[in-house]
Amino acid sequence: MDSQAKGVGILAMDIYFPPTCVQQDALEDHDGVSKGKYTIGLGQDCMAFCLEVEDVISMSLTVVTSLLEKYGIDPKQIGRLEVGSETVIDKSKSIKTWLMEIFEECGNTDIEGVDSTNACYGGTAALFNCINWVESSSWDGRYGLVVCTDSAVYAEGPARPTGGAAAIAMLVGPNAPIALEGKFRATHMSHVYDFYKPNLASEYPIVDGKLSQTCYLMALDTCYNRFCSKFDKTEGKPFTITDADYFVFHSPYNKLVQKSFARLYYNDFLRNSSTFENDVREKLEPFSTLTVDESYQSRDLEKASQQVAKRLYDAKVQPSILLPKQVGNMYTASIYAAFASVIHNKHSTLGGQRAVMFSYGSGLASSIFSFKFQDGQHPFTLSNIASVLNISTKLESRHVISPEKFIETLKLMEHRYGAKGFVTSKDTSLLTPGTFYLTEVDNMYRRFYAKKAMRGTVLVSSNGSLSNGH
Repeated sequence: MDSQAKGVGILAMDIYFPPTCVQQDALEDHDGVSKGKYTIGLGQDCMAFCLEVEDVISMSLTVVTSLLEKYGIDPKQIGRLEVGSETVIDKSKSIKTWLMEIFEECGNTDIEGVDSTNACYGGTAALFNCINWVESSSWDGRYGLVVCTDSAVYAEGPARPTGGAAAIAMLVGPNAPIALEGKFRATHMSHVYDFYKPNLASEYPIVDGKLSQTCYLMALDTCYNRFCSKFDKTEGKPFTITDADYFVFHSPYNKLVQKSFARLYYNDFLRNSSTFENDVREKLEPFSTLTVDESYQSRDLEKASQQVAKRLYDAKVQPSILLPKQVGNMYTASIYAAFASVIHNKHSTLGGQRAVMFSYGSGLASSIFSFKFQDGQHPFTLSNIASVLNISTKLESRHVISPEKFIETLKLMEHRYGAKGFVTSKDTSLLTPGTFYLTEVDNMYRRFYAKKAMRGTVLVSSNGSLSNGH
């Protein structure tokens, strides 16, 4: 075994999001807000949400099982499993332990890793942990597996349209078609109260929207400057946005993604304005003397920088926004759903190209890092990853739910949050075969799941074993 693994990164991906969504324009009408507030103001189209039979555990069981089956991975080949999530199901028991049901069936209980939690950053922490493991002397030659799973829901009010739900699974190993460029990655961590969940009796967060946006952009600036500095030292030349083919951002809502790329453009301008065309200099020069704090609050700068960055935004960011706009804010899964959108849209031309990623979790934790796309070996090829993701079909087969039903569902979930002794409707009519779903929570708070099959149902018993049911 070669302990010095090369080209470590993402070998395979799969995604699951609920088959139910609410349209943002319908939600605008229902909420009585101005037309375009959610669709233009936030830049969102649809929002996925879990019905009462789905949660972060069922979504994780579904996506992990799907990835293993579609790529032909023997569960015994998994040596580390890390979950990133901020959706609290249990204050002690990790989501990873529920997923062990899949591996115990084949006798594999030798799997390291548990959950990583810090708002939307947990998935990135989990990914770094798995990559570091493969690159370390502790690696035993098996694959790492990363799961990002969240259901983002908000109390009634302006933040509610920024919800969403999804689970993503990523297989980690050497010689990957999506290799992490670890020498460039840069991190910024700080203590702020921009978004947090101190009330353990409620699933809803406390959000300071204005502060959160400023913190996001401040973290982006700091990470980007550090990333550029590391690139300069390693490559012997300054980094600019022209050195990456794609930029992928954590996306609470698309409007913030637009602002973020424009912010990077502005950062490049401040570092070396002489390389920009005259019309760009004319538009951005008036803002070059702003203090950093002033620049975060300047709507004129925001507008001007987005205007001059639009052409590059269309080329380098637009391919990433499909799922974030259609599914919503998936918390830990958000940035990787955006990344999956790039693979979906551009898989045939990605060889040799670079994608720069910005991961942000409130509170706060943030990193910028980059992937290099390269040729893989079947089944770990970019075209096969795009085929397994099957994004178009998954989006087209969704069921649009009325705002009234959406709100009714959230009220039921509020009532059941942290509750015990209830049975769900077990209505799987909207679920595709192979989807796991919640059947009940007993009087000891133990959760039970089943799997919708072509014929009958696979039941998950209290001891974790799987059996066929009808």
